[in-house]
Amino acid sequence: MFVRKKKNRSGTTSVVVVDKSRHQFRELKTIGVSSDEKIITELYQSGKKWIAAHSGRQDMFAFQAQQEEEKQAIDKLLSNVENILLNGTQLILNQVFKIVGFDIIDDEILKHLVIARLSQPASKAATVEYLKSYFDEDVELHKIYRYLDRLHNTQQDKIQQISVEHTRKILGGKIGLVFYDVTTLYFETDYDDELRERGFSKDGKHAQPQVVLGLLVSRDGYPLSYSLFNGSQYEGRTMLPIVEDFVERFNLNDFVIVADSGLMNKTNIALLESGGYKYIIGARIKNETAGIKQWILSLEKQNGAFYETKKGDCRLIVGYSESRAKKDKYNREKGVKRLKAAYKSGQITKGNINKRGYNKFLEISDNVQVSISQDKINEDEQWDGLKGYMTNTDLSPNVAYEQYNGLWVIERAYRITKGTLEMRPMFHFTQKRIEAHVCICFVAYKVYKELERILKSSGIKLSVDKVLKIAKTITTLKIKLPISGETLTKTMLLTPKQKSIAILFDQYFWNNFLG
Repeated sequence: MFVRKKKNRSGTTSVVVVDKSRHQFRELKTIGVSSDEKIITELYQSGKKWIAAHSGRQDMFAFQAQQEEEKQAIDKLLSNVENILLNGTQLILNQVFKIVGFDIIDDEILKHLVIARLSQPASKAATVEYLKSYFDEDVELHKIYRYLDRLHNTQQDKIQQISVEHTRKILGGKIGLVFYDVTTLYFETDYDDELRERGFSKDGKHAQPQVVLGLLVSRDGYPLSYSLFNGSQYEGRTMLPIVEDFVERFNLNDFVIVADSGLMNKTNIALLESGGYKYIIGARIKNETAGIKQWILSLEKQNGAFYETKKGDCRLIVGYSESRAKKDKYNREKGVKRLKAAYKSGQITKGNINKRGYNKFLEISDNVQVSISQDKINEDEQWDGLKGYMTNTDLSPNVAYEQYNGLWVIERAYRITKGTLEMRPMFHFTQKRIEAHVCICFVAYKVYKELERILKSSGIKLSVDKVLKIAKTITTLKIKLPISGETLTKTMLLTPKQKSIAILFDQYFWNNFLG
């Protein structure tokens, strides 16, 4: 408020108290009118006194008016909210999907299915509801099923090519190590066919039909390629077909294949040798010839020591580890304890007769009387801490051991795809859709690994699972402006946890990786 002297047409001067609010002037009080300068001065002073007496009250009235205007403005804003999305994961994963290069595939359904698989793995029908409720994406179920057929027919090879090229890029242009392993994926059905067959299940679902999945990953666990086999396929016969297909499709030749002892057999070794492939494969040292076993058991058991001998055209490396010895002893004692509890009566039913696991310590007589053989336990104890590796490389034993130990990355890949991404059980029954479902999970795992790499390289000390868990709580407001019809969006980062990943919602951050 202030005092204003206002000239009138009659030649007199009015002295008034004026308030300025929101760029508008409003007369609050006329103090008096005069043509005498002395009186005008007195009126002016009276006006200032009036302001001093009424300023607190006037400010209160003005503040109340401003509060009311503020409430009306907020109410108007909220009445124009068009949608509220829980799309934090989508905003992050869209960027990673693009960085890998999968956006080259001109089909939004692939991206929706992959991001939904990472955000909230579910059936295809439930995925449709999730995409609409959380991301406001309209994807019809019948279009998803049609896309699964198209993915199998035209895009599967392209997806693996994108993954290989991106992996080669982030590894400095060279793949180097290729890890191979297999797992099984079961179906919730009693019916089998040429692809879905019963076999040895790594999930313990021996009564369910399954398929066998062979997966190739690089150093640090980036997925490269995969193949599906029928559920009764022996895992030892899966490696060469997928490796040869991998080499032919992607023109790779300078790498070492690493696989566990489940793939160790004479046929595989011979085929690897004839194909000119370099390899490091876990050896089954307890199944070696009598001469080699005698040599192994004569070795000095020194922690971290490695020994080697020639075996045909390759090298057999044997290492000893105290920590492995403790683990072997613990597992054996645990197994024997379980046997004692199971067979304390000294009898066994025919249905339980097998030689799997620690039942190898049982001696079974004709009348199905059983006892635990201490001699067999003592014999097994001699091998504690010993581990063998077959290789045709020139790598030192220590390096070969370190590279073989990298197999944990493929074990982790299976844990994530089966657990976090819920690849199984599968509910599809046609081969095309089964393979398409696996392909979507393959892409999702590649995106998962790339986000993991980005977080680590950016110094963000949070796991992918933790980041996605926080992102699921982040909302985006969509506000439609009533006059222009334009829709504005605002992503809300409110809590300390949400603010801890605020950088992942900054386009400048992602530009560093899109280059």
